[in-house]
Amino acid sequence: MSVEDGGMPSLGRPRQARWILMLLLSTAMYGAHAPLLALCHVDGRVPFRPSSAVLLTELTKLLLCAFALLVGWQTWPPGGPPWRQAAPFALSALLYGANNNLVIYLQRYMDPSTYQVLSNLKIGSTALFYCLCLRHRLSARQGLALLLLMAAGACYAAGGLQEPRNPLPETPRVAAASPMPLHITPLGLLLLVLYCLISGLSSVYTELLMKRQRLPLALQNLFLYTFGVLLNLGLHVGGGSGPGFLEGFSGWAVLVVLSQALSGLLMSAVMKHGSSITRLFVVSCSLVVNAVLSAALLQLQLTAAFFLATLLIGLAVHLYYGSR
Repeated sequence: MSVEDGGMPSLGRPRQARWILMLLLSTAMYGAHAPLLALCHVDGRVPFRPSSAVLLTELTKLLLCAFALLVGWQTWPPGGPPWRQAAPFALSALLYGANNNLVIYLQRYMDPSTYQVLSNLKIGSTALFYCLCLRHRLSARQGLALLLLMAAGACYAAGGLQEPRNPLPETPRVAAASPMPLHITPLGLLLLVLYCLISGLSSVYTELLMKRQRLPLALQNLFLYTFGVLLNLGLHVGGGSGPGFLEGFSGWAVLVVLSQALSGLLMSAVMKHGSSITRLFVVSCSLVVNAVLSAALLQLQLTAAFFLATLLIGLAVHLYYGSR
């Protein structure tokens, strides 16, 4: 099993253990985002500007990377950092920024359930760009594993969690939204396809950059998040009126920012030392963490769809990474 396939056969047990720990932490951090965000709600809504949280997350990642370089956790390249290699990361930041904004616009043209189910097509688009750009061929067994991941995500989104029948009034949870019929417009379908293509391209393009450049990961992230901060600062300033920059922030909101920052840094390490496909499995496995935390913290109930999705994810992991 190669590093791109998610394994580390040529490394000793300590480094393999660290790799597995990193994958587990990535899964936990990614899965905790939605439940933590729900705990921030006041009267059924987020009390702060989302653009403020995104900007603070990018800034936190940038500062952590700079700190890692300054204290010597990762060494500077001989002769100083080659700043000309920073330019390609501008495209990565632009692609990620475009995708984050597309998610918002997509909600205008379809209901949330339809979006959650169909957005799993980004697994297929990531695999497509992974094969085209990185020249990796997936076996029939690996292709089937990715199809199972898509099915698991769709199954979970279609009904993995449900509101309790007799919710406790004091329990912090997402307020129930008014019923919305399943629907999607032709423009919404077009934007969804664009979203999935950009999602796959941004992931594979960033992986390609990180692996081709002989630079420490912290420096590459420094380049990426510098552009990310500038882009999101522009989006925040141009976003119109709203709450102040830190207005509405609570301890839960700070935890959301920190967890998202650590999740982003861990994901970049997964892509540099693993692959975009490994990242897909991390994101899919995080559904289990998301569901368990939602049940524990928000009193949501697990349904049969959740257990079916978990079974499909486990089978997909076995097919892709198991002996063959």
